[in-house]
Amino acid sequence: MDLDLDTVLGRVRLGNHAETESALKNYNDQNRTMFQFDPANEEKRKTLCEALFEVLDKGTSTVCQILCLEALRILSRDKKVLAPVTTKKNMEILMNMAKLDPEVKTLGDVAGFPVVVEALKCLCNIVFNSPVAQKLSLDLNVAAGLCSLLEKCMDERSVNDIRCFDLRLLFLLTLLHSDIRSQLKQELQGLPLLLKTLESVLNIQWTGKYQAVSEVNAPVPSVQEPDCTIEALKALFNVTLDSWTIHSESDAHQFRLLTAILRHILLSRGPSEDKTEELHSNTINLLSNIPVCCLDVLISPSGKEVSANNNEPDMEAVQRILDFMEKRIDKGCSYREGLTPVLSLLTECSRVHRPIRKYIKAEVLPPLKDVSNRPEVGTTVRNKLVRLMTHVDLGVKQIAAEFLFVLCKERVDNLLKYTGYGNAAGLLAARGLLAGGRGDRWYSDDEDTDTEEYIKAKPNINLITGHVEEPLPNPIDEMTEEQKEYEAMKLVNMFDKLSREDIIKPMGVRPDGTMAPLEEAVHRARIAQPASSDSD
Repeated sequence: MDLDLDTVLGRVRLGNHAETESALKNYNDQNRTMFQFDPANEEKRKTLCEALFEVLDKGTSTVCQILCLEALRILSRDKKVLAPVTTKKNMEILMNMAKLDPEVKTLGDVAGFPVVVEALKCLCNIVFNSPVAQKLSLDLNVAAGLCSLLEKCMDERSVNDIRCFDLRLLFLLTLLHSDIRSQLKQELQGLPLLLKTLESVLNIQWTGKYQAVSEVNAPVPSVQEPDCTIEALKALFNVTLDSWTIHSESDAHQFRLLTAILRHILLSRGPSEDKTEELHSNTINLLSNIPVCCLDVLISPSGKEVSANNNEPDMEAVQRILDFMEKRIDKGCSYREGLTPVLSLLTECSRVHRPIRKYIKAEVLPPLKDVSNRPEVGTTVRNKLVRLMTHVDLGVKQIAAEFLFVLCKERVDNLLKYTGYGNAAGLLAARGLLAGGRGDRWYSDDEDTDTEEYIKAKPNINLITGHVEEPLPNPIDEMTEEQKEYEAMKLVNMFDKLSREDIIKPMGVRPDGTMAPLEEAVHRARIAQPASSDSD
């Protein structure tokens, strides 16, 4: 709860720096973790915000500036107090304190760096909570100031906090305002600048065209300043949205350079498992934005073209992505947000880059030996992905099925071998492939080789379940003809009742493999079937 706002406000208004600092220090210490505010004190908090801006505008000591900004940061968590204080003048005050003036070429004295950091934190809160501030940010060209500040921090190792909150504010602006995103992408050349910033944060040195030194010399590369790296990745994600078309050789180089940096991060470790996962999650999200033709750098850091038949492809980064995917499946929560990006990335890579597809196929769908269990039963990656093919979330099951289908070169018979018809029926119905065949994309003609164990078991595999079943006695073998006819009519009547009451709708498969109402499917099949010469 807010503590003694009247006292704090009274001391701030006195104009005595010592009294102001003492009151604000106590207020900040008591409310540092405050996120829920008492509605009864809303007007007092608004008045305190206005008083703090007046103190900052008049000028005061560095310590007093920091305390004022800390208090503003706490107060700006409350959206309701921002309306009267989010003005052009107040935004300009914060911009000046955050060094967001493109005309200023240096950061100035190191002693003022904490002021810059606190001003950026305030701007982050205000921009996040206020649509008015987002509009003012465009009018005041805040993005240009942030880019200028990044340039000033480029060669400084002691300004990581400044750079981190600069990047966070840049991410928020490009997330919340599409015009600022376009401005950063085109006018401000955000991609090259953010690439340069990421190289600086990670202290990357290149030993080849797209190969970092640490990948060669360090057995376990480590990421420095992971928070800064994560903020840069998030800003880059916004800048690279809808970047599927490459217009020039320069564009291709930029995206391949970005892929090389992301490969370096995938092969790196953060200070903890949670931080490593967060780094890799943002890296994979960003890789999904890169034109897929530029992702060859993931397996060829030298930039040379590779083929699936030589030993040159380096699949370590691809393996890290596969490991990340399996961890996300094992977690079992928020599949749509946590799993869909990595599955989409692996699917597109497998569709376009043959060496990647062959490697992933060997890891995910190795040659079948034991087919005694259903494909969805077990702890292998294949078992886990097949279980996702019948997930309740439509988007999750579609992308999981598409991934396996691409690994099978979009051949229906190959997919059914690994998943069973029951698990694959949803994908085949959606693609119009229930009658068999293959997808629209062409793949190389090399065939998969079946193991001796699979060839021996194949005649006994149930095509629906995808595994070997013990033969069960046929219940109609011991029935008389009258009993068979009775049971058949009973079944027909049950289906007829369900159909007439619109509980079910009998469907059939057209000759082209798509679904249709049963009457239509039968009618089309009869038309398509050539007349027999000895028919009645």
